[in-house]
Amino acid sequence: MVEIDWLASADASTHQAVYRVVAGVMEHGGAVGWLGVPTATETADWLTEILAAVAAGQGRLAVVRDCTAEDGGRIEALGRWMRYEKPTVGRNADVLQVMVHPEARGRGFARRLVSALIDDAKANGVETLTLDVRGNNHAAMALYESLGFVVYGRLPDFVAVGDERWDRVLYRLELRTADRTIRRHGGRPIGPGASHVR
Repeated sequence: MVEIDWLASADASTHQAVYRVVAGVMEHGGAVGWLGVPTATETADWLTEILAAVAAGQGRLAVVRDCTAEDGGRIEALGRWMRYEKPTVGRNADVLQVMVHPEARGRGFARRLVSALIDDAKANGVETLTLDVRGNNHAAMALYESLGFVVYGRLPDFVAVGDERWDRVLYRLELRTADRTIRRHGGRPIGPGASHVR
C-alpha cells in the first residue's frame, strides 16, 4: 500500500528519511537544485525552511510512503508546491523538487505524488500551477504532459552543471474552475499599471 502524507513537521527519523531520498536522487545526477549531494545538515536546513513556509500557509510538502516495505512506511518520494511570493501572482504556485528514490522508480510513485500535489493545490485555491524541467529529463516531461501540463516556454542552455548546459522547459497547468468569475484582460492595456505605446 502507498500513502501520501503532508508534512507539517519533521522529527529526526523524518529528516533521515528525506535525506536518503535527496542523496539517492543526487547521486544519480538528479535535477532538483543541487550541484552535488548535499550533506545531511544542508538537507535538514532545506527541509526546515520548507516547513516554515508550509507553517506560514505558503505551500505544502508531500511525501510518498511505501507501506509494503519491511519498515512499514519508508519515504520513497517527495515534492511540494509553493505559492509565488508577490501578492499579484500569489494565487499561483510552483511545483518544486519532485523526486523519487532511484530504488523506487518505475512503481508509479511520481504519478501519485504529482497528482496529489495538483489536487491539493486546487483545493487550496491555486489558480495556475507552474513547474520547470531540465531539458534532458524526458521521462518527467512525459509524466507532466500526461497529467495536463503544457509547455509555455523554453530557456535555451539555461541550466548549468559545470561546462554542460541544458534547456529549462517551462510548464503550466490551469486549475481555475468555471464556478469562479474573473475578468480576463490578457495583454490589453487596461487597468492599473497599463501603458500605451506613443
